Amino acid sequence: MSKSEQNQAELDALLSNLNNRADLSQTKKCGLVAIVGRPNVGKSTLMNHILEQKISITSKKPQTTRHRILGIHTEANEQVIYVDTPGLHKEEKRAINKLMNRAASSALGDVEVVLFVIEAMKWYEDDEMVLSKIKRSKKPVMLLVNKVDEIKDKETLMPFLQKIAALHDFAEIIPISAEKGTNIEPIKEKVRDYLPENPFFFSEDDVTDRSSRFMAAEIVREKLMRFLGEELPYSVTVEIEQFKWDEKIWRINALILVEREGQKKMVIGAKGEKLKIIGRDARQDMERLLEEKVYLELWVKVKSGWADDERALRSLGYSED
Repeated sequence: MSKSEQNQAELDALLSNLNNRADLSQTKKCGLVAIVGRPNVGKSTLMNHILEQKISITSKKPQTTRHRILGIHTEANEQVIYVDTPGLHKEEKRAINKLMNRAASSALGDVEVVLFVIEAMKWYEDDEMVLSKIKRSKKPVMLLVNKVDEIKDKETLMPFLQKIAALHDFAEIIPISAEKGTNIEPIKEKVRDYLPENPFFFSEDDVTDRSSRFMAAEIVREKLMRFLGEELPYSVTVEIEQFKWDEKIWRINALILVEREGQKKMVIGAKGEKLKIIGRDARQDMERLLEEKVYLELWVKVKSGWADDERALRSLGYSED
């Protein structure tokens, strides 16, 4: 082989190597990750921190999340689709509870890995029930032990972790604080290991599968939960009747459904003050979401038995999907 031919062969090999590297860098990975646990362990707060923006509503009241919501995180050639689920619980008497449980359970079907969220130093019957469902799915499980920042005696944490670790062959056990954002990056790093080669399921700009109309209803429901707290029954929901762009402002009409007249008075408050505060804070959040001015009108209506009527629930957007 002449010198020029040798040089050409080396150049061809170099170009081939560079092209192979380029192909590898362009290979896309994409997969679903379920976030599951009993009610009120911090699943929605965790997803919001992972995505670095608010997608799921939060409150101190259990079962704040009622729908399965996707949070989409795209970085370089990887897209992770986090599935925030309603809290799994044993009580299934009402139709709404049954649908919420089905929505959470069905999320385990197509995911690559499960993030099982529990509270530090607490293990209840509902946690055991959630773990049994996860085991049946045969998916790899990362155990996320939340609220470690609230433990006063840190020496008690290790025996607790050892006790829980004996219950299942967890892929990872990570102590976290979803509220403070502690140990969020290790979760994101470990999740990447489970992503298969796939084209992206969503646009790189998407952050959720839910519409702005849906998010507006969730914002109102969050304010109801936060301002009424323990006074508020679970049998309250929000339906957006109008979501309309009118030249320079969004015009949104939201209907708050309750089951009894006494609940209606509770939501409205003396001289309408409670409803006014709820509306003000909801409007401000909607303006941040939509990045435009919002004119919001809230109405409260009594609809007896809606939480027990599966047909009514489906018409209001509740489903097991």
